[in-house]
Amino acid sequence: MPRTGTLTQKLALEMLGLGPCYHMVNVLADLDQAALWERALEGERPWPQIFDGFESTVDWPGGYFYKELAAFYPEAKIVLSVRDPEAWQESMRQTVWAVRHGESLVRLLSSAQAHVNPAWRAYLNMIDGLLWRDRGTFAGEQAATGDLIDGMLRHQEEVTRTIAPERLLVWNVAEGWGPLCAFLELPVPDVPLPRINDRTEFLNRIIDGSLDRLIDWRARESSVDPAMALKG
Repeated sequence: MPRTGTLTQKLALEMLGLGPCYHMVNVLADLDQAALWERALEGERPWPQIFDGFESTVDWPGGYFYKELAAFYPEAKIVLSVRDPEAWQESMRQTVWAVRHGESLVRLLSSAQAHVNPAWRAYLNMIDGLLWRDRGTFAGEQAATGDLIDGMLRHQEEVTRTIAPERLLVWNVAEGWGPLCAFLELPVPDVPLPRINDRTEFLNRIIDGSLDRLIDWRARESSVDPAMALKG
């Protein structure tokens, strides 16, 4: 799930030779990817197109489709990343939830960018489909209140019930390399597991990206001749 140390997981898998690893940061770097995930939400299976050149995936969007991907890639191993529920919920509220709810700076800037950037609008629509709307992971009352722990626990129970035990590792990044490397049958690196402050990384990407787009939009609007704008 998001906010379970997924950027650390991405770097760890790449250090183990299982990269490139697909992560939400790949969608943020190429917003056209959102259209492919919309197709997946509609029931298509564009996995070869999405994962061309990738050897692994962590975080949403990929994690949302764990059942479909487990079936499509029958030799793949599955890692269910877990975290203390209270700490996880607090991190979610400050990041992923805050992008679409409440009156935080990140939500206001994100919503403003959606008015001037169709690609960002499509990205937010994808996020809503994955998390908050219809069959989203947290669809229902949790979306409005930010009470997300039940959804997290429900997801964890579903994964452990769905994936065969021999194919599944339940792992907290705080456990370090040992359980992950044993599961993947790979040697433990002689360097510590990377620790990335992905909360800061996430917020900076959204805030800085929104500000850049809004500044560009304002510059374009200011350069238009008012008379021509009225004629248009």
